[in-house]
Amino acid sequence: MNKDGVVRSLVPARMDRLPWAPFHTRLVIALGVAWVLDGLEITIASNVGAFLQRPDTLGFTSAEVGLSATVYLIGQVAGALYFGWLSDRLGRRKLFILTLGIYLVASGLTALSWDLWSFLVLRLVAGAGIGGEYAAVNSAIDEMIPSHYRGHVDLAINGTYWLGSLLATSATFLLLHPGGPLDPDLAWRLGFAVGPVIGLAIWGLRRHLPESPRWLMTHGREEEAEQVVARIEREVEREDRVRLEPVPQEQALEIVPEHHAPLSQVARTLFRTYPERSVLGATLMICQSFLYNAVFFTYSLVLTHFYGVPAGSVPQYMFAFAAGNLLGPLLLGRLFDTVGRRQMISATYITSGLLLAVTGWLFKEGLLTAVTQTVLWSVIFFIASAAASSAYLTVSEIFPIELRAQAIAIFFALGQVAGAFGPTVFASLIGDQHNPDPTRLFWGYCFGAGMMVAAGLVEIVFGVKAERTPLEHIAAPLTSRQATST
Repeated sequence: MNKDGVVRSLVPARMDRLPWAPFHTRLVIALGVAWVLDGLEITIASNVGAFLQRPDTLGFTSAEVGLSATVYLIGQVAGALYFGWLSDRLGRRKLFILTLGIYLVASGLTALSWDLWSFLVLRLVAGAGIGGEYAAVNSAIDEMIPSHYRGHVDLAINGTYWLGSLLATSATFLLLHPGGPLDPDLAWRLGFAVGPVIGLAIWGLRRHLPESPRWLMTHGREEEAEQVVARIEREVEREDRVRLEPVPQEQALEIVPEHHAPLSQVARTLFRTYPERSVLGATLMICQSFLYNAVFFTYSLVLTHFYGVPAGSVPQYMFAFAAGNLLGPLLLGRLFDTVGRRQMISATYITSGLLLAVTGWLFKEGLLTAVTQTVLWSVIFFIASAAASSAYLTVSEIFPIELRAQAIAIFFALGQVAGAFGPTVFASLIGDQHNPDPTRLFWGYCFGAGMMVAAGLVEIVFGVKAERTPLEHIAAPLTSRQATST
């Protein structure tokens, strides 16, 4: 550091020039579990929705099942905003450990719910833990994954939400299968214990991850950042048996470290410095969240009310649906780094929206069965899953590092506020089990499809070229010498 307080750092360049190594694999496993847990939680809630309506369990109505999903999503919003704010101030590591602990306790206690209000409160707290995970974990992953891997790794990690969905589907199928040995009131409670078991298994691995060197660098802890990067480099050279070449000094970043960005600076950066990017991030997050929450949280109700599928058989239909969602980001992910962000994001949003509108019409006309409905939804969400994952990728890489977690939290919150109303609205459109109305639900599908197409058009106009590009080149840190001198 010179007398003006300026630090010349090679930390970002050194992190980006690393080859893929066991360190990155451990990072992905330890942090990527956040999406697995969220997918597991939401799928279990969706699969047991019909069971919670039984008089021998909690006796919820369809509207109360939808309300419980909405409350969970509202908890995610509160958790994302508060813990995202803390993550930019206290660091990524402290928060991704804290938020996992909150989720473990609340989700485990959900199994002990005795009425609607106890169930809602615990779902709210569990949602807050998962919401906080999104902000801290997305930030840490983007800041520690090399730029040439970032796009498809981010999409793959976000796609593991559906691995959680598959795990939950398997668990609920075994627990809730018709004629199974378990009492229904015990079976749904055991379902909510699956997530905490997985979270506990990953706890030790997460505790050994380092703090983000980029976060340390911009918060006046350059020496610690250098130590973390040096340790990672030694590990890569030892385990991969390669020799890393020194990074040229001309790639150094000059920064004036700060402890944190005040909220006024966060607002100024989002809405004055990057207004087009803010519109883009909000649009992508809101549109995919509404569509996903509306369709997914009411999936079991559609199968049981319109197609007469027994509640215990719903998990069977979830396998294909979840598999399509999981495979989409995995198989399409590399195209976001090669073909480009703008091209792939717009294509996936628009295509999935158009296909949903067509499928909705077929549903209204009574031309589908439970099987063909599931097949078509699986195809649509193979594409839509990549689109949704790219929304998280976008908001996590197009804003400066000092407010990255808060930016993720803000746009995630906007998306979830819109999405939180989806389950309640769609459950109301479905109506009573004895008199469901496909026409009303069709117009709901058309609305969701229109939102996806609109988001794709916004990406065409405001999309950012971020593929294979260092984060500091996409959005200069607020603490960079150039930024602080303007």
